[in-house]
Amino acid sequence: MVSNRNTTKTPVKQSLTQSLGSILVSVKLVFSHWAYITLAGTIAAIFWIIFNVFEQLLFFYPIVVFYLPEDAITGFIFSNITAILLGMVVSMNVYVLKHSRDVKLRSATSFFSGSSIGVLSSTCASCSSLGFLLVSTLGGAGITLSTIFSNYQIPLRLLSIALLVWAYYSVSIRLTRGCKMVYSESDSKKIRD
Repeated sequence: MVSNRNTTKTPVKQSLTQSLGSILVSVKLVFSHWAYITLAGTIAAIFWIIFNVFEQLLFFYPIVVFYLPEDAITGFIFSNITAILLGMVVSMNVYVLKHSRDVKLRSATSFFSGSSIGVLSSTCASCSSLGFLLVSTLGGAGITLSTIFSNYQIPLRLLSIALLVWAYYSVSIRLTRGCKMVYSESDSKKIRD
């Protein structure tokens, strides 16, 4: 039996396919250079260390110790995802800043806003010395913020991952937007002739 399926793409599928294509093209464009791969790996490693020190999973004194209890596995997975995404987003932002001619300072600072929000909301503020810093600096408001951060730690980390994915998507679109070619009918007539 032959089925009569309509094989035309809906606008949603076509848009999704184009977005996925632009993300893949931008990844190939940026990470085809070893310098940007090294930059992404270095930034991911640095923030992996920072996140694990803040979550008290990695200790440097008196000896280097990494300890992962069962109740910290979810946070550890989210901090790994955040560190990797952060390395990729910052590396792609550096590529855009280096290869763009028309970048104004205002748009350059907006490149790094998604990255900084992702970092700030991914650390467990009440689980580390950051909680003490909040309490001593802000007093009662610091206690409230520390309580909110500890109660909503997983949703805040998911929000930070979503912000980093959005920043990654917007950088990918910014990279591939300048590569689109628009042909008019007069151009197509010239090509045919």
